[in-house]
Amino acid sequence: MRITRIDHCLVRVPFRETIQWGSGARIGTTRLICKITTACGHEGWGETLCLIDAVPAVFEKVVARIAIGYPVSNVEGIYRHVLGAGYYHHKRAAVMAIAALEMAMWDAFGKICGQPLSQLWGGVWRNRIEAAAYTFTRDPAALTERLTRFLDAGYQTFKVKIGFDAASDIALAETARRAIGDHALRLDVNGAWTPGRAKRQLRHLAQFDPAYVEQPLEMDDLIGTAALCASQPVPIALDESAYTLQDVGNIVRMRAADFVLLDPHQAGGLWQVIKAAAICEAAGISVGLHSGAELALSQAAYIHLAASIPNMSLAIDTERLYLGGDIAPDTPPLSDGKFTVPGMPGLGVTPDPHLIDRYKVSAIEGAYLDSARPDWFPVKPAY
Repeated sequence: MRITRIDHCLVRVPFRETIQWGSGARIGTTRLICKITTACGHEGWGETLCLIDAVPAVFEKVVARIAIGYPVSNVEGIYRHVLGAGYYHHKRAAVMAIAALEMAMWDAFGKICGQPLSQLWGGVWRNRIEAAAYTFTRDPAALTERLTRFLDAGYQTFKVKIGFDAASDIALAETARRAIGDHALRLDVNGAWTPGRAKRQLRHLAQFDPAYVEQPLEMDDLIGTAALCASQPVPIALDESAYTLQDVGNIVRMRAADFVLLDPHQAGGLWQVIKAAAICEAAGISVGLHSGAELALSQAAYIHLAASIPNMSLAIDTERLYLGGDIAPDTPPLSDGKFTVPGMPGLGVTPDPHLIDRYKVSAIEGAYLDSARPDWFPVKPAY
């Protein structure tokens, strides 16, 4: 079961439209795709979110070199080996690179065992995985149209990006509540608020009964989010603050969130997410999954996680309907706002090399900033 070869490349799948958010404009999703081959000829595929140039550099220069010779079952070992190579000082610079290789190890291990990953992680707890409709616009008319379209498609949970400015926060929340009725409404601030602004905005937003407000403060301010949790009625969810296992442990110890959104790419792998979810479960905290526009491999991994983790009861974020393509023809189907759990061994999807070649790129573009505003850049907190 030892790894003898690792191949990798960058791909970028364009979005059907440019996505606007508080940190800029996104034109597509750039992902690092890797394939491992074992001594006995088994293959495993992995994928990770690729937002900054550190990801492919760490993968190529550290992760891929260390992993040769590792048995595919030793996912804990590869994670700690990379940290031990100096990245315990810089976990956030390494986690996304580790995640691609770790996912490929799980995929190969599942194929060797002849089992879907959800079966290896304790069995299928839920057979259908609810997805949250995701919107990216500061235009109330466009927001109404998109939410209506998602509602007609069967979605029950809706996530709206706010954090553009104080006035639009309220206007977008009011528009969303009017469009979706009593369905669950999530509002994502992306760390744009100061603590003082957060108090005022949450007081105004409470009338729209949000299921939670996500990442209201800058990601390091756990003292601030703990104070918000304790002092007002709107539930608080953390995402950017909850990358690593240690981040999640600190959130739970400080009672700094009512909900936690996890991400295997930001945690350093699928196993790290399972451990983080268990920490939250022990504290009675429900968890979900953050979306960075997953392609087929990561989407399948998300579904296996949500299928097998009991307290992953929140509808998982997804940007699937914004994608202009994919790297596999057998991406898990999404209908009536729910995913079906793959039943084949491993991840249960098979990338197509021709599709990978179609979307292959050599650089990361369009993750942050905004080409239409060359002198603009985001500041956290912004207002």
